[in-house]
Formats: sequence, C-alpha cells, structure tokens
Amino acid sequence: MNERVEGRPALASRSAARRLLRRGSIGASLIATMIGGLTACAAAPQGSAADPASTGRPASSLPPVGGAFDYQLGGAYPPDDDVEIVVRDRTEAPDAARYSICYVNGFQTQPGDAARWRSDPSNLLLTVDGEAVVDPAWPDELLLDTSTPERRSGIARIVGAMIDDCARAGYDAVEIDNLDSFTRSHGRLEFADSLALAGEFADRAHANGLAIAQKNTAESAGVLRERAGFDFAIAESCHAWDECGAYREVYGEHVLGIEYPDELRGSFAQACADRDSPDSLVLRDRALRPAGEPGHVSEFC
Repeated sequence: MNERVEGRPALASRSAARRLLRRGSIGASLIATMIGGLTACAAAPQGSAADPASTGRPASSLPPVGGAFDYQLGGAYPPDDDVEIVVRDRTEAPDAARYSICYVNGFQTQPGDAARWRSDPSNLLLTVDGEAVVDPAWPDELLLDTSTPERRSGIARIVGAMIDDCARAGYDAVEIDNLDSFTRSHGRLEFADSLALAGEFADRAHANGLAIAQKNTAESAGVLRERAGFDFAIAESCHAWDECGAYREVYGEHVLGIEYPDELRGSFAQACADRDSPDSLVLRDRALRPAGEPGHVSEFC
C-alpha cells in the first residue's frame, strides 16, 4: 500500500546508483559553455507540451501538476487509488486510467536486448579495442555509439520504433534514460552527441503526439530543453543531491521526482516539505519491486 507523507507546503535510478560512480565526471566546462550561451525557456503552459498550430505536430499533454506519482520499472502492478501518474517499462502495458509514461533506454541497450544490437549491420555499439563498452553499474547494458550522424541515425531508427510502440500501446509520454552515457565512454563520446540524438528522439515522440521527459542530467536541463525539445523532467535523487532547483528553474511545475531510502537527505517528509522539491515526488525502493514483494516501498507526498 502506498503511503502519503503530509506536511508539505503549497508550491507555485536505476541511474541513481550510477550517479554515485559519475559524480564530478561530467565535462563541466563543456556543458557550462553551452548552457551559458542559452537562456532557459519558460515552462510550458500546464496541460500542453506545445501549441500544435505553431509546431505542425499532434498536441501532446503534460502530466497533471502535483499528481501522485508511481515509478514501476521493476514490474507493473495496480497503483494506489490516489496515484495519477505511472511510469512503466516499454514492454509493459500502460495504465489506461492514469497518465502513463513509457520508459525507453535511449543511449544504452536495455537488459536482454544486447544480441539485437550486436546483430545490427550498422555497428551501433560503442567499442574499445573491439570490445563493447559496458555501464559499470549495469553490466547487462552496453553503450551505444552516438559519435557520428550516421550512427545516431541508426540508433534513432531502432529507438524510434520503440517510441512508436509506446504511442501505439496508448502511452501519453516517453522517458528517455541514460543521457549521461557519454560520461562512461572513456572519452569517446561527448555531451554534444547526446544532445543531437536527444533532439531526434524528441522529434519522434512529438510526431506521435507524445510528450518527452528529460531523465536526470540536471546540469544540462536548460540546453536540453532549449535545443533538444524536452517537455518535462523526471529526476532521480534530486533532493538527495540538492539538484531539484535546477530542474524547476527550467521546467517549473513540470518535474517528477524519485527518491530512494538509502540516499535520503534527512527524512522523506523533509524532502516533501522542501520548496525546491518536485510537486510530484515518490519514495521507492532501489530495486523498484512490485507491490506485494518483500522490500517494496512506495510513498508519495
């Protein structure tokens, strides 16, 4: 059963484990230079990711502001009655009664998919001395080679089909994970590579009438929204790492947050009460276990 944490004042990852390995490893000077030349655009109007008349694409809706949020990547289960927003893996069906977000691993292979990528004739895996580069925190995930326009196009072809599947299944939005894969590439990939590919993913999502979420990478939120076209953000451990304000400065109310018990800065009630925290914040167990399994944790503000 989910539990609601009270006491929050009114307000105007998988990769969290990886975060411990990458703190301080991002090319700060490169990102600062790119961000410094851009002004973060204002938050999109509530309920609409963009004006379809001005973009020429189907309208896409944003998650309900302040809606209780459940993060179900470890397996789908019926959410608590109060939950309004649910994230599930692309291999799961969406919750038709709630705003549903489809998880897609856009910059690395998803567990179990390595053989499919290895067999692609376009050679889309990043290699060093002939060996595929693995994510040290997730050894069943291989990094994709985003270093050239040709390879980015090949990746966009495969991941774009996954985004199409999310739309056909009835999802409202997609979450693209591992924007920060370049930090694990032994210097062979750059932030600019991720930025360029993220723009292709955003175009594909918008063409399907889906909103698209930036996942983590707080230090790049402004440039990612401005140049890639992300509509909202999903942030892991932003309160624990004091990064929530960076997302809210760019996306305003349109930020969803996940915190983990082993990383809390203080209590979850304190995270909920922090004015910088997302309006939609959930506490999940690190393994994201389905409800009913030992160790399952799901509390929301």
